[in-house]
Amino acid sequence: MTIEEQFNLIAKEYDSNRRKFIPCFNDYYENTTKLIITNIPTPSRVLDLGAGTGLLSYYWYRECSEAEYVLVDIADEMLEISRKRFAGIDKIHHKILDYTKELPEGSFDAVISALSIHHSEDIKKKELFKRIYSKLPYGGVFVNYDQFCAGTDKINKWFDLYWENQILNSGLTERDINLWKERRKLDNECSVETEIKMLYKCNFSEVKCLFSYHKFSVIVAIK
Repeated sequence: MTIEEQFNLIAKEYDSNRRKFIPCFNDYYENTTKLIITNIPTPSRVLDLGAGTGLLSYYWYRECSEAEYVLVDIADEMLEISRKRFAGIDKIHHKILDYTKELPEGSFDAVISALSIHHSEDIKKKELFKRIYSKLPYGGVFVNYDQFCAGTDKINKWFDLYWENQILNSGLTERDINLWKERRKLDNECSVETEIKMLYKCNFSEVKCLFSYHKFSVIVAIK
């Protein structure tokens, strides 16, 4: 199945299962978001790439409700959940779009993404980072909350095995676990160190990993 088909298949249970799939959920989504928004100028416009059910934008909106948000994804059933989540909020817009090929029109003060970009091959990541850079003003930020490999085969096996054991003991159904294993076949993880180098090569002035827990890290890049 394609990425679009796989995520449409799990759309309804996606949010309820996130905490089981991501053991560091609170620090990853909530606390790191608070850290970022506390330290950047209040953005007027935020772009969420691979927004899915709107989970990441939910945490950004809680801290920064003044901004306009544009949420893009290729999986319409995922976005439909986001539309319901943000029903009645005029400043939040949804767009079905393959962001690996193009980005929405206009500029953005912040571009954010969660657990999406790691599906792309490294060459596609580099192309995307260049397009993101062009969308930001000087001082604008790109924040990638994503899934990474360890950078060495042995340590990455440690991370993978530990994560799999956590998931197997999380209370997820056999169906959920099997679908997760299928989605994992589409992963193209790079290491945090590799992605930081990519971002610097795209001319970002400062790049830093703000949070890391085994497979899960948050990288911020400032133009």
